[in-house]
Amino acid sequence: MASTDKRTIFFTGATGYVGGTVLARLVDHPTFADSEFTLLIRPSKKDKVSTLHSLGLKTVLGSYDDLDILEDQASKADIIFSIADADNVAAAQAILRGLKKRYEATGRQSLLIHTSGTGVLVDDAKGLHSTDIIYDDLNPDQIETLAIIQLHRNVDVAIVDADRENYVKTYIILPSTIYALAKTKFVDLGLQNPSSLQIPQLIRAGLLKGQGGVVGKGENIWPNVHVNDIADLFVVVYENALSGRAGHGREGFYFGENGEHKLYDVSKVVAQELYNVGKGKSPEPAPFTEEDYSRPENFGLEFLGTNARCLARRGRALGWKPRYATENVFKSIKPEVEYVIRSGKY
Repeated sequence: MASTDKRTIFFTGATGYVGGTVLARLVDHPTFADSEFTLLIRPSKKDKVSTLHSLGLKTVLGSYDDLDILEDQASKADIIFSIADADNVAAAQAILRGLKKRYEATGRQSLLIHTSGTGVLVDDAKGLHSTDIIYDDLNPDQIETLAIIQLHRNVDVAIVDADRENYVKTYIILPSTIYALAKTKFVDLGLQNPSSLQIPQLIRAGLLKGQGGVVGKGENIWPNVHVNDIADLFVVVYENALSGRAGHGREGFYFGENGEHKLYDVSKVVAQELYNVGKGKSPEPAPFTEEDYSRPENFGLEFLGTNARCLARRGRALGWKPRYATENVFKSIKPEVEYVIRSGKY
C-alpha cells in the first residue's frame, strides 16, 4: 500500500479504559505503518493532543454531541472503531450517515467495529436469582429475540440495519464484565483511564456505605473478560474483517467472555479487601439498601444485580484465545480497591 493510499481509521474512545487498550494494540500492529488514525478527543483533554501526535496519531476535538464532526470523519474513513457511548443513537446515526455518503461517493464499503455490551442481555433479577438463559453469538436468530428496549439494543439494531442496506460492513463487540487495571503505554503517558466500571462501582459503593455490599442476595450471574483479552478480541475481529473472514451484520455479533461469576462471590472479595484496609465493618457483604441505591454517586448500582449469560463462540472460531479465567477476576480486586482509594473518587 503506497504512503499516499494509507488506510484511514477514525477512532472514538481512545482515552477510555477499553479504547486505550485497543489503540495500544493497534499502534503496535503490523498494519499501523499503512494506516492513518484520527482520534476523536474531548476538548477537555486537548492537553493530551501533542503527546498523541508524537505517537503518529491525528486528532479532532469533539464529542458524541458533535454530530457534524462524527458524520464528516465517518465520510472519510475506511474503518471506524467506535468504543465510546454504546447508547447514543444520534451519534451512531451520524456515523452511519457519513459512511453512507462515503459509499455513495466511492462505491466502497467501510468497516464499522462498534462496541456494545452484554448489558443488552440483562433481566431484572435484583440479585435474587440466576437464569438458565444463555445467549450464543453464533445464533443470530436468538440474538434477534432481544427486545428493542433492552440496553444498547436500539443502537445495535440501527448498525445491523445499515449492514443490511449494504453500504457498510458492521461488527459489534459485546464485552461482559471487564476487569483488571489496564497497563499500556497510554496509561503510562497519562493518556488513558486505567480502571473499569462494574467492579470499581461496587468498590465505591462499599466505601460510601462503610461496608462491602451486595445487590440482593448476589445470586445473579455475569460473564467476565480480562481487559487484555477483550483488546485481543478487537484485534482478531479487525484482522478477520480486513481479510473478509469475519461474519458481519446479523452474523457480526461477538461476545467477550471467558468464564462467569456470581455477584455474591465478587462482592465477598470486595468486602474482605475493604475490611482488610479498615474501610469495612465486616468481611461479609451486606445487602445494599434503598438509601444506598438512592445516592447519586451510586446511580445504576442495582444494575449489578442483573443476569447476563453468553457464549463467545464466534470470536473463538476466528482464533481468539482468551488467557485469563474467572479466578483472575478475584485476584484483580485488591489492586482495584487500592486504586479507587488512592484516587479518592468515591
